[in-house]
Amino acid sequence: MARSIIGTVSSSKGDKTIVVTVHTRKTHPLYRKQYTVTSKFMAHDEKNEAQTGDKVSIIETRPLSARKRHILERIIEKPALREDSLTLTQATAAEKQVTKIARAKKVEDE
Repeated sequence: MARSIIGTVSSSKGDKTIVVTVHTRKTHPLYRKQYTVTSKFMAHDEKNEAQTGDKVSIIETRPLSARKRHILERIIEKPALREDSLTLTQATAAEKQVTKIARAKKVEDE
């Protein structure tokens, strides 16, 4: 059976391709100190449905290209707030501007 890996999508810029980052914790054999090892896997995403930040499951398959050896099995979890939340920062800026206008009107009324 093919190996299944769970990780986070770190890039979805390629067409039908995602880069999945997997963090594993290992223990050093001599010093018994735990450390994190990061691996990146390129996976095939046929429908371009996975986005950056999604937690996904990928499985091994035959070689699809020079570096792609996995396919997207399923999207486990989507983040509540994406990195590309430009609209959120714009909304915050608009709220600050409204607050400034309200304060200016209050000063004028006094």
